[in-house]
Amino acid sequence: MDVVRAIEDNAADLLMAMGAAGGGSQRADARATWTIGGSPLDYHNAVVRASDTGVIAESLAELKKHDVPGTWHVGPSMQIDRTALTAAGFVAAGNEPGMAVRISELTAPRDVPGLELVRITDDETMATWEATLGQGFGEGEREARWAAATFRKLGYGDPWRHYLGVLDGRPVGTATVFLGAGVAGLYFVMTVPSVRRRGIGAAITYGVLRDSGPEYAVLGSSAAGRPVYEALGFREYCTIDFYEWTGSSTSAG
Repeated sequence: MDVVRAIEDNAADLLMAMGAAGGGSQRADARATWTIGGSPLDYHNAVVRASDTGVIAESLAELKKHDVPGTWHVGPSMQIDRTALTAAGFVAAGNEPGMAVRISELTAPRDVPGLELVRITDDETMATWEATLGQGFGEGEREARWAAATFRKLGYGDPWRHYLGVLDGRPVGTATVFLGAGVAGLYFVMTVPSVRRRGIGAAITYGVLRDSGPEYAVLGSSAAGRPVYEALGFREYCTIDFYEWTGSSTSAG
């Protein structure tokens, strides 16, 4: 398996599916693949594939049309001139390692007594997932609200698997597994701040992946999450760079 390509393709497929459910404008042709307008979040108004710099202006026009911020997700397969992105007003906004592990080789973390995993199967439990995620992930309640609304539209069967981590009856963590590109992609992993550093994130990650089915699990890691994933056996295969456009009022272009 081309693990690097699977890392890129799993994330791209997730972004395209969530964007479509959010009502975004979809493009998928020989020159570009993007979803724009389906989310208030820059990360999810995403250009995930592009073959030439002419697409940069076209993506910017689409962002302006929908009046949303957006991001280019530039992985190894996207051979694009980065200086053309910055010249157009996109700002380098950091990167994340694309990581993967053969699921059969995951290292079991320490046990967390009282922790159980609950798979989300209905809107009521998704509301609890939303409230939990909003306590400490990304843009907080705003991102959690949008993600949960999108997942309700997409449904609760494969390729989507959403989970709550419940400690002694209290929801304390979240995770989503997206089955795409032949791998299990891990997203929206979060532990509420009051119970962090107790191994909950590692236990949730291990629990949702070990019986997921595909040979490999993939993810894009934050700096804080990386040591947790490395301890489980994940290693870096590539880097995904982000170029962000926040809107006409703050853009340099």
